[in-house]
Amino acid sequence: MSDVIAGHEQNPAALLEQVFGQVAADEMHGLPFYRDHIPLRACGFQLFEQQWIGALLTPWMLSLVVLPGPQQNWQRRAVGERLMLALPCGTIGFTVSEIAGCGQYLSRSLMSPLDTSLSAERALQLAEQSARMALSLPVVDTDAPANPRRRALFNKVSQIKNQHA
Repeated sequence: MSDVIAGHEQNPAALLEQVFGQVAADEMHGLPFYRDHIPLRACGFQLFEQQWIGALLTPWMLSLVVLPGPQQNWQRRAVGERLMLALPCGTIGFTVSEIAGCGQYLSRSLMSPLDTSLSAERALQLAEQSARMALSLPVVDTDAPANPRRRALFNKVSQIKNQHA
């Protein structure tokens, strides 16, 4: 087994659907949290900082997924190891995962198991929106301090100066 995980030259959405489709058929289909009406889709995959990122919707879960991109080589990590990634939406914790046919990837569960009341249409919308939101710039209140803790620190310094004056 190589110490390096080679990147995916092409968008990995079809590969993820194929690999997880096999898992669905072989291992997951009979389980009580499997939702027959939910499609299996890899949604919104695109390159971000040379890595593929998107959402994976299966009949049992919704996750954000990151895979190495074209000409990228990841160091092999222990499955289950946690990494924090800085995305435009904020810092998100991911877990190192691995599946035969696809190799290692990073995943962040968004919903597992899926809500029993979730319709197929709503599940697909949620997956697409999740992929988009992960790479969306945060909306910030322009009147709020850039760093509230720093502002609190300056207020504390002012209070101490006023006490000694």
